[in-house]
Amino acid sequence: MSISPTPLGDLLIVDLSGGIAGAYCTKTLADGGAEVVKVEAPEGDSLRTWSASGTPVAPGHNSALFDHLAASKKSIVVDPQNSEDITALGRLLDDADAVVWSRDTPLAAHPDLQPSTLIDAHPHLVVTAITPFGLEGPWSDRAATEFTLQAWSGGIVGLGRGAPDRAPVHIGGRIGEWFAGAYAAAGTLTALRRRARSGRGEVIDLSMLETQIQGLTYHPVTFLELRDRPFRSERSIFVPGVAQASDGMVAIGCATAQQWFDLCALVGHPEWIDTEAPLAITTRAAELAPQIYEWIRARTVDEVSEAATDFRIPNAPVGNGANLTEMAHHAARGSFVKNPAAGFTQPGHPYRMSAFELTRPEPAPALGEHTSEYRARASSAEADPSGSNTPVALPFEGMRVLDMTAFWAGPSCTHVLAMLGAEVIHLESTSRPDGTRMIAGVPMTEELWWEKSPIFSGLNTNKKSLTLNIQTEKGQEVLRELVKTCDVLVENYTPRVLDQIGMDYETVSTLRPDIIMVRMPGFGLDGPWRDKAAFAYVIEDASGLTWLTGHPDQNPVEPYSIGDPNAGVHALNGLLLALAHRDRTGEGTLVEASMVDAALNVAAEQVVEYSAYGSLLERDGNRGPTAAPQNLYQTAGVDEFGRDDCWVAIAVETDDQWLALRDAIGSPDWASDPELATADGRRRHHDLIDTHLGGWCRSLEADEIVDRLWSADVPVAPVMQPHRQKDLAQLQSRGFFAAVDHSVNGSASHSTLPLRFSAGPAELPTRAAPLLGEHNTEILTGLGLSDDDIAQLEADNVIGRKLAF
Repeated sequence: MSISPTPLGDLLIVDLSGGIAGAYCTKTLADGGAEVVKVEAPEGDSLRTWSASGTPVAPGHNSALFDHLAASKKSIVVDPQNSEDITALGRLLDDADAVVWSRDTPLAAHPDLQPSTLIDAHPHLVVTAITPFGLEGPWSDRAATEFTLQAWSGGIVGLGRGAPDRAPVHIGGRIGEWFAGAYAAAGTLTALRRRARSGRGEVIDLSMLETQIQGLTYHPVTFLELRDRPFRSERSIFVPGVAQASDGMVAIGCATAQQWFDLCALVGHPEWIDTEAPLAITTRAAELAPQIYEWIRARTVDEVSEAATDFRIPNAPVGNGANLTEMAHHAARGSFVKNPAAGFTQPGHPYRMSAFELTRPEPAPALGEHTSEYRARASSAEADPSGSNTPVALPFEGMRVLDMTAFWAGPSCTHVLAMLGAEVIHLESTSRPDGTRMIAGVPMTEELWWEKSPIFSGLNTNKKSLTLNIQTEKGQEVLRELVKTCDVLVENYTPRVLDQIGMDYETVSTLRPDIIMVRMPGFGLDGPWRDKAAFAYVIEDASGLTWLTGHPDQNPVEPYSIGDPNAGVHALNGLLLALAHRDRTGEGTLVEASMVDAALNVAAEQVVEYSAYGSLLERDGNRGPTAAPQNLYQTAGVDEFGRDDCWVAIAVETDDQWLALRDAIGSPDWASDPELATADGRRRHHDLIDTHLGGWCRSLEADEIVDRLWSADVPVAPVMQPHRQKDLAQLQSRGFFAAVDHSVNGSASHSTLPLRFSAGPAELPTRAAPLLGEHNTEILTGLGLSDDDIAQLEADNVIGRKLAF
């Protein structure tokens, strides 16, 4: 097949953002071929001089992270105090298709460059605004950092090990910024798709708090309301988890009883297997941890990994900036490339396409390198964007999607499509249902127990359900007929599943030539780890996400979350690029969106820093490179479970915030030391600050601390229990949770999407997740099957409405 032009080659994107989130969003668009113009104030983007390791950047040079994120972009300088510059920028916006905007840049304060004024002056634009809490609501202007947003989200409370007075830990590497950037790209591409049909632009209002909730927590509000208990009430460390082998760190996880039984056999202790209480594996594993760790310490990483793989136990070496590029699988797949400007190593694209090539990175621009070029361009404002000016209710209306996914990663991708108008058919079988139906702790003796999972409910609203045993000849026959009716197929099986039934892309594309098939294997369609079992925590281990999470004197802690939804949103971006390609050419595409490539991309800073500067980024508890002080501090009072385990997150990113914090805590003598007036000084004396600030926090309850500091514009947050997210006034104001009525479970609150589309609807329609096989008759009748045909399929156990293990 000949390779076609990039799908976004006719789009002009103006980047008015600062920070990682906006930069990663526009990098995603530039990778798709868009012309991205980065607009900078005269002093330049702050990322130009940023290094997470503190490595100085020489004057006139770019930091390695900037060179990575700004590859293939253009740079123009606009002085917000210069009216001629603002006028010239207005002409550029006349020609642009989309703007990506955030508040963390000097340009954001200009009245002509607010999202509302941009859309008023340029109604054809898609304007994507990335803010901590969203553009509207009682917290819209409140101070926040990625760290405090993790605390507000509830994503911190469950992580950590040790004594109760030891703080839980946040997920390192500023993961919330990267994840928000990926979501912002998906929102931008979705709105551009709708604009192509309606002819009108709109504002996309993305809340980073809401993206953190989607990425770091597992539908805890829905779980509480449906099961009348929290999903988790204690900190969790999974055993074995990360362990020390003789030559490095390796991670092994047991997500199922069978995997625990297999681990017992692997380490030579089959007598540990207790089939009478298989759900007690976490407790049992913790009891036996010393013996398991001893077995691991006696072997190399490769020996442990190979043995675990033979038993189909999820495992991976623990990656970091120094060793990721040397891992055999990543090397075999060519997962890393050289930066075109500085020659350091960086991740390649997070997905691979069969019908077109993504843009190869070109050197990042010098500050203002293209200012004269764009000032000289004449505006073509009289040209309207293509489209019929016909209103379209939802962006994916009229699209049929076959959803052959399970658990979290795949369903989180297709869930966005379902929420925004696509007809999504979730495929299961009565003998192999979606695994999230089992995540509820509902006794199998209860009637319709498989319909009572809050996790399944949260990930599958607005979808339809078809059961089909694709291991049977008749099931495969029906599957082939169904594929002919679908615009998109998304699957996240291990590669061999579809290969064994002859449903790889080459076969699928003969059934429907223009189909887009998104395959989401954990480790890709080739390479030595191709058939490894892939769960979120294994992906986090193998990509570096685990490495930066935890206290420095302990082994890293697996986030046990972000690996899945991060894969989902990257697969969604790959799909949206493939849709743009099909809109231009009529061609279908295979999108290979492996979970690990998505994770490597959001963990990029580790490899970039090590290969550029020789600096290995390390976990540092709850401290971080962007703020000093930054930490969790224990407070007075007890939590809702009666434990002395209440914490607040405080992060001071600027000198002004430090002065505000000092005044808010009563200007004690220790805080008046001139050494603490600068970020460098505060970082040198972080232990001193932690001692004093920790003592002040220990005397007050969390709510009082938040009231005092937030009113002074100091970023602060209580470390929330995730099932209390619904109590947050900001989420209530934005309608983030919607009440959904279910025929078995009754009504419960469900999270919607972390972005709002100004073109509507104001409230997304939310229909309950389907019962198992609920739409069998509807879908099969649509394929031309008669009532007798359908009855025979049920008699032959090809379809059904009840589980049949």
